[in-house]
Amino acid sequence: MQLVVGRIGRAHGIKGEVTVEVRTDEPELRLGPGAVLATDPAGVGPLTIETGRVHSGRLLLRFAGVKDRTGAEALRNTLLIAEIDPEDVPEDPEEFYDHQLMDLDVVTVDGVEIGRITEISHLPSQDLFIVERPDGSEVMIPFVAEIVPEIDLEAQRAIIDPPPGLIDADQAVVASARDAEAADATESGEAGDDEKGDA
Repeated sequence: MQLVVGRIGRAHGIKGEVTVEVRTDEPELRLGPGAVLATDPAGVGPLTIETGRVHSGRLLLRFAGVKDRTGAEALRNTLLIAEIDPEDVPEDPEEFYDHQLMDLDVVTVDGVEIGRITEISHLPSQDLFIVERPDGSEVMIPFVAEIVPEIDLEAQRAIIDPPPGLIDADQAVVASARDAEAADATESGEAGDDEKGDA
């Protein structure tokens, strides 16, 4: 199985290094020195990673045969593709490979269907699920335990418990309106109590 594990960004310096947008939970394994990666567009690769290092929170790679900034710039926006065994799973049962999560149905704990995962974005602070909704719109869901309490691979579902406003912006408005009504009711009740006291 072939999976995208990174996307090449801009050149860094003058010795052929490039920044890489990481799209794998295991960059040290998939994007380590010696790894041979297919590419999209295919004509650019395959590329062999010669060196790798982290600089200011970004992964920098140098590929065999790319010796200067011009060569590095020519690789910009190229997708890096690794060959992965579909049966390969992480040792930690709480961890998942991107290919295990792709196309999972996203459902709330109340059973409301949200959409399906079309992309996993690996950010420095956390991972994000990019979820396509039935109407074609997209929503981003942080892949953290508080919001995604369960991944059920057998049922092919990611179960989420989203805070108000994460899925639908109007949820926050509805909640506020409900709170306002409750406050009005409380005030009315308090006014009634005062009147009783006066009597």
